[in-house]
Amino acid sequence: MTVSSLLLPADGLFVGRVWRAGIGPCLVTLRDDNLVDITSRKAPTMRDLLEQGDHADFIAAIDGVDLGPLDAWIAKSRGAAEPDADRLLAPCDLQAVKACGVTFARSMIERVIEESAGGDPTKAETIRARVTTIVGDSLRDLVPGSEAAAEVKAMLQKERLWSQYLEVGIGPDAEVFSKAQPMSAVGWGADVGLHPISQWNNPEPEVVLAVDSAGRTVGATLGNDVNLRDVEGRSALLLGKAKDNNAAAAIGPFIRLFDAGFDLDTVRGLDLALTVTGEDGFVLNGASSMREISRDPADLVGQTRGRHHQYPDGFMLYLGTLFAPTEDRDAPGQGFTHHLGDVVTIATPTLGALENTVRLSTEAPEWTFGTGALMRNLAQRGLL
Repeated sequence: MTVSSLLLPADGLFVGRVWRAGIGPCLVTLRDDNLVDITSRKAPTMRDLLEQGDHADFIAAIDGVDLGPLDAWIAKSRGAAEPDADRLLAPCDLQAVKACGVTFARSMIERVIEESAGGDPTKAETIRARVTTIVGDSLRDLVPGSEAAAEVKAMLQKERLWSQYLEVGIGPDAEVFSKAQPMSAVGWGADVGLHPISQWNNPEPEVVLAVDSAGRTVGATLGNDVNLRDVEGRSALLLGKAKDNNAAAAIGPFIRLFDAGFDLDTVRGLDLALTVTGEDGFVLNGASSMREISRDPADLVGQTRGRHHQYPDGFMLYLGTLFAPTEDRDAPGQGFTHHLGDVVTIATPTLGALENTVRLSTEAPEWTFGTGALMRNLAQRGLL
């Protein structure tokens, strides 16, 4: 049984954020098929809500304001461009938005190919064949930092194919980078943005963990870590330009909070389905299975937050993806790249579905409502 066209399971505890016209950003939960505004002085932000000790009891104690059927909000959210329009927002607010790269050994090879090709998709197929011949099945079930990983490293170095991506993929230290600024992620139905200089890019379907200020993982949602393969392939030092652009981080539709029926072990077994539907009739289907992740999610959280680095407002953590599209779209040997207007849907039965439409970052609505604006808005509403 599911709730609404977002394919949300009926047995989960979901929280999120919406923009209410004339009011501003509000926290919501699902009750039956309706959205309920649960914004309060005790929890005016999602950051504050996730800090609560017992989320279920805290949320149940709030009567809230019934905002009507979720499906009506879905209809209003798709492509909403007016700053004051009713719509679903990304479920996070003050949290840092972090991401882990190269966490799946099999998709790690595509990063090596990007770098070896210098961001040129015409060279990718030749390099892919060479790397596959050398590596074979040696990446299957490879544990980063292990003796077996060291042997693969030595083999690739011998063939002059060692890469900084392999270092973070099978070495002891994970890649953790800043994907987006707090308040900049977009939610369900919004446009996602590609930097206009990119000609080779793809979606990245990922699980995103919600972690509080104490480092507790309290829930999970879905994310699209929009990827510019040519920009990052030219130089890993261009990671910021490749990853942090207007509307380049999609998160949603809601955070499912952990409870007796849904926890980190559940996350470890999730399978994500990806569909890209183009205006030209092109359809791409892909998948990413968390069972194939090379680094455990708890380890990734620990490598992000610890004595070396704290997050007083918590953080959202993209866990990486197995998906690396190689199917030709425009010409033989060119591989996959987005066309403007592509609709990207990422779905899994326990978290629902995240849908966004691909535009240029220069054409997506500008990000104008940041942390300062949020604080002023909440103060004016008497919530601070």
